[in-house]
Amino acid sequence: MELLDFLNEVSTNYVLLITSILTLLVILINGWTDAPNAIATCVATKSISAKKAVLMAAIFNLLGILFMSLINTAVAQTIYNMVNFGADTQSALIALCAAMVGILIWAILAWAFGIPTSESHALIAGISGAAIAINGSIAGINGAEWMKVIYGLILSTVIGFGAGFGFVKLIEVICRKMDRRKTTRFFRKGQIASGAAMAFVHGAQDGQKFMGVFLLGVTLAGGTVVPAGTAISVPIWLMVLCAVVMGLGTSIGGYKIIKTVGIDMVKLEEYQGFATDISAAGCILFSTLTGLPVSTTHVKSMSIMGVGFAKNPNRVRWDIVKEMALTWILTFPGCGLIGFLMAKLFMLIF
Repeated sequence: MELLDFLNEVSTNYVLLITSILTLLVILINGWTDAPNAIATCVATKSISAKKAVLMAAIFNLLGILFMSLINTAVAQTIYNMVNFGADTQSALIALCAAMVGILIWAILAWAFGIPTSESHALIAGISGAAIAINGSIAGINGAEWMKVIYGLILSTVIGFGAGFGFVKLIEVICRKMDRRKTTRFFRKGQIASGAAMAFVHGAQDGQKFMGVFLLGVTLAGGTVVPAGTAISVPIWLMVLCAVVMGLGTSIGGYKIIKTVGIDMVKLEEYQGFATDISAAGCILFSTLTGLPVSTTHVKSMSIMGVGFAKNPNRVRWDIVKEMALTWILTFPGCGLIGFLMAKLFMLIF
């Protein structure tokens, strides 16, 4: 759909208007609570100021969305085909709206407590809960696509931690006999580059998830049922819109999450922050290219834990880690239940 066609449609279809607004609000919340993870470490090590980091994140989120969507839309495809809301497109659209409301409620609660929850997991759980509500069973869940979520969860946990641990140890071996002042200057500049890389892959991964949901809403609003395995094409105007809204969210509320992930969990030096970002970015890029929907928050946090563990297990704030892990564990059932209940409520009201 071209931009002018979309604007004409949204001006006459109030259901599409509401769906679009809710989806954009979820993207805003993602920028608010999830995107700051990409720049948390480079801000924490004082390699770059928070204001400059936010601007950098917005630019590289946009580049990540544009570049990756032009060469590979595997993640968007996974999200687009993850659920089946049934043959009644009006009810399906109501369920999708309910899922977006549920995700917003969950995300705002997590942000209020300063906990870096995963909007990716919340998105997947919310639309799955709504699909179960509208179908009255798990028949609306595409098991093959859901398995990609499980694979991504395992990948981000094991490889994120392992890559962070291994890469920081490698840096320590390589730089063991080098002048500490010179390496610190190098890694301080490298932190800016690695932070930009993290913002790029965040846009490439998370931008695709929300574009997939946005396109699903547009399709349903047009009265079309989405068959399983449907191929999608992401318009450039949607890529730009998603990146702008995500960047706006980061600029509004990002520092609270930056503090939790980059500062409170473990104190990092410049080379450790660099190792964290490069390890996490590589893991997310691999997941994006293979169509596995992973959480930027999860991958980045596991990478930080790996680096911190390599430094000294006792220096890791395990109380913060436990709090975050509990949030991740509760996200799937919690947000899924909220999506389910909101879908039931919306179907009764509308």
